Amino acid sequence: MLGMSRGDRFGTHRVLEPRGTLPQAAWRLDNDLTRMFESELLLEVEALNIDSASFRQMEEANPGTEGVAQQILETVAQRGKQHNPVTGSGGMLVGRVVQIGSEAEPAATGIGVGDRVATLVSLTLTPLRIERVRSVHLRTHQVEIDGQAIVFASGALAKMPSTLGEKVALAALDVAGAAPQVARLIKPGDAVLVLGCGGKSGLLASLAARRSGAGVVIGIERDAVAAAPAQRLGAAHEVLIADATRGVEVAERAVAAAGREFDLTISCVNVPDAEMGAILATRDGGTIYFFSMATSFTRAALGAEGVSRDVTMIVGNGYCPGHAAATLKLLEEEPVLRKLFEERFG
Repeated sequence: MLGMSRGDRFGTHRVLEPRGTLPQAAWRLDNDLTRMFESELLLEVEALNIDSASFRQMEEANPGTEGVAQQILETVAQRGKQHNPVTGSGGMLVGRVVQIGSEAEPAATGIGVGDRVATLVSLTLTPLRIERVRSVHLRTHQVEIDGQAIVFASGALAKMPSTLGEKVALAALDVAGAAPQVARLIKPGDAVLVLGCGGKSGLLASLAARRSGAGVVIGIERDAVAAAPAQRLGAAHEVLIADATRGVEVAERAVAAAGREFDLTISCVNVPDAEMGAILATRDGGTIYFFSMATSFTRAALGAEGVSRDVTMIVGNGYCPGHAAATLKLLEEEPVLRKLFEERFG
């Protein structure tokens, strides 16, 4: 690494277009990984975990494993990263550390060359090069590849745990911000609504709400199959079958089930146009936590204004301090949750 350039800890030196932006906002990144910088870690990538909204969009646009694989290859070839141009979202990855620059230690605290790690930053800001796609798993949204990626000094990594299966841990770490952030939003006795309660983030959010003292937790899912995991987990007092995009109907049914409007609504749906159900179900002065890449914050802001609803709306930030350890601990402490993740992702 002697003689390597320093680079910028946020990765702006990898931005090709448009210049002056940060890597996540950039259209195209430099993914020539034969040239390294001191502020970077190099990973040998084994698998991508594509976020739910992005994977669903790719499946609908070009169904089947080959169709999804081709879209990923095209996106990375065009943009130097897996940044879905339709949904604007990415996912995260798992791989092995190959090289750590001398100024990249902040991202690599407790991690060394040879360690198997998961990235805790989005693929939308991760320089990525794919040599080949080995397999696409439609049910789990995981894609096995041969490739390399860069993590910048400002990024975050988690060492893969030995107590959980790799695919299970990867799935949980992909939504690691959900449970700890919900836990710090809850007040004892709160009425909580979880839209999309049967997905991985919905399960974690529901359980965090129940463990944090919510008075009532109501879940919403699109059909009986999607609702089944939430019903098995038992964190929600009631799970309703409803279309989250039908805002008035969803709100009326959820409020009737809870007996009051909600103090906190968590949206984990992977389809667009679900903002109004969350807004209409939440009381004035309440909070909505949009933990979904399918959310339009323009629709949410204008929608709340249009129905004169005074709610605090929070963007689902996938990071908070200690989120990876907290989420993995939740899986270790809750055997039903762990079983659900193992059945789906193991």
